[in-house]
Amino acid sequence: MRTLFTLLCSVLLLQAFSQNEAPFPKFGKITVNDLEKKLYPLDSHAKAVVLQDVGSVSIEGNSKGWFSLVISRHKIVHIINKNGYSLADVEIPLYKSGNNAEERISAIKGSTYNLVNGKLEETKMDKSNLFTENVNKNKMVKKFTMPNVKEGSIIEYEYKVTSDFIRQLDPWIFQEEVPVLWSEFTFSLPGFFTYAPLMRGYLPLSFADRKERTNYFSVRDGGGAGQSQNYNFSAPVTDLRWVMKDVPALHTESFTSSILNHISRMEFQMMAQGHPLNNVNFQKSWFDLTKMLMESEDFGAGLKTKSWVSDDIKPLFASISNEEEKAKKIFGYVRDNYTSIGNSGIGMTEPLKNIIKNKKGAVSDLNLLLAGLLRYHGLDASPVILSTTGNGFVWEAYPNLKGFNYVVVLLKINGKDIYLDASKPQLGYNYILPYCYNGMARVIGDDFREISLNANTLQETSQTMVIIANDEKGKLVGKVRHTPGLYESYQARNKIKDKGAEAFFKEIEKEYGPEVVIQNTSVDSLKHYDLPVTIQYDIDLNLEKDNLLYVNPMFNEGWKKNPFTSLKRSYPVEMPYMVDETFLLTLEVPAGYEVDELPKQLMLKIDEDGSGFFEYRISHSGSTISFRSRLKMNKAFFMPEEYDTLREFMTIVVKKHNEQIVFKKKK
Repeated sequence: MRTLFTLLCSVLLLQAFSQNEAPFPKFGKITVNDLEKKLYPLDSHAKAVVLQDVGSVSIEGNSKGWFSLVISRHKIVHIINKNGYSLADVEIPLYKSGNNAEERISAIKGSTYNLVNGKLEETKMDKSNLFTENVNKNKMVKKFTMPNVKEGSIIEYEYKVTSDFIRQLDPWIFQEEVPVLWSEFTFSLPGFFTYAPLMRGYLPLSFADRKERTNYFSVRDGGGAGQSQNYNFSAPVTDLRWVMKDVPALHTESFTSSILNHISRMEFQMMAQGHPLNNVNFQKSWFDLTKMLMESEDFGAGLKTKSWVSDDIKPLFASISNEEEKAKKIFGYVRDNYTSIGNSGIGMTEPLKNIIKNKKGAVSDLNLLLAGLLRYHGLDASPVILSTTGNGFVWEAYPNLKGFNYVVVLLKINGKDIYLDASKPQLGYNYILPYCYNGMARVIGDDFREISLNANTLQETSQTMVIIANDEKGKLVGKVRHTPGLYESYQARNKIKDKGAEAFFKEIEKEYGPEVVIQNTSVDSLKHYDLPVTIQYDIDLNLEKDNLLYVNPMFNEGWKKNPFTSLKRSYPVEMPYMVDETFLLTLEVPAGYEVDELPKQLMLKIDEDGSGFFEYRISHSGSTISFRSRLKMNKAFFMPEEYDTLREFMTIVVKKHNEQIVFKKKK
């Protein structure tokens, strides 16, 4: 089994540079033969194909008394059809900061090549095609669109970026939404800097190599009062090169937490600097980072004092002696009286006293306030930082805070770990939403430690009971009682709050189709956020009574389509939680009809390891049909090598859920 994170501590010398050169080593080498190609065996249905994407980074001395990254890129794309035109729009983000650090772009050029009357026609990109968008004070985007792009065009462009942010080297992306025939990245690393390369994704490198050499460095320090000083020295340099060939397109498929987790790419983290520079270790321990967060005014410093607790809050919970009751009251107070303005990362946007005064704040503000109030009242509570599923996994190999983007609270009470998120108005006690379950998280406090929030620990259990019989007029009527899991209940509460109960049930009625009318609707436990809701309603079935009558025993509750449509999958299936779905039906045979055909019963396992099972049972006795369907998934995470089995399993589930009971008119 391949691991998602493979630490490349060293790069093996597999091939010499001269034996594995990029197909287009210089700009402007496109030929008629290249343009005449219409299909590529790697993907005959591709909208475009990247013929080559070659990047390099070197480190050079600058005029600011330090070093800069020099980033070069040369990319060539064959546009196969109109759906690939978007690849002719290029955006290059550039950053700057208040301490005079910036990124500058230069040496941009591009050409579009077309086949006209059997001859190659080149259209060069004009400077008027370049635009700059200022996003904010620290970011701008350089944009250009390649000229004269048609179906069959080949576009080629290259540029250079000089960056002062040597500790923030962007990852090299090997895989894209279209196939890539050749992707290459070279990092020329001087001996006085140490970076840790980290390979992410599931595709192996085609080859990697290295060359050793010596390079000359010149650094000019502007100094002050018009004076400047030059520092010149030589140092060893290692040219590290990584190549992937024939990289398949990566498409976002169902049950994918974040495509960022699975794109094959090389990331870098700066670790240290050494001779002839001052020796500095940039790598901090989790202890150091935890201490820094707890001492930061933007995170934990306020939790160590009590001065921010206002006089109107102090008496609210003073009379409650039971710890868990007190915890629930404090949690409910923050959740129900403060408004979330969205997620802004792990730091506070305002001091705690301002949050209390304004009764609103970001997710981090409200949950740090919750942790502070719990601590103020003598409870063992700590903030927890994590990365949500949409944000991607955080690095486990090296302590770093930049991958975390969300804060919840861990409360230890009566020997149990209770997770709380007060930023969601209708979320219950001891529930955080599935997007928080994304692997490694960190407890920040005296008991600092790593914890794992894993979707395989979440169980969403739902049950639906349907009873249908003939009324006095021979019409089929019935009752439905649906008890969803806690997370589906949370969604239902939000829908009813936003659109109203009437619109909520209209949506359910629409899912049944025009033959069904629902009435006498109700929802229990709407305000009991720690419990699942119970959704109940009556149904009238207006079926066309022909000689043959078809009824799906699952009604609108079954799986209508297989979510796994791709024949192959190169990255895992990531469900938000394990599921246990049960559907029970008691159906009276329609008046004037008799059973002609029942679906066959089935018991099916995903595998012998107990990953899940499907139960489909149906029987007929007298005038009553009894039916039971149960789908249970005992894990939420399936590796790529398990995909074929899972896909076949769900194909059978969908097929059974769409089978029908056939009734025929009595003679």
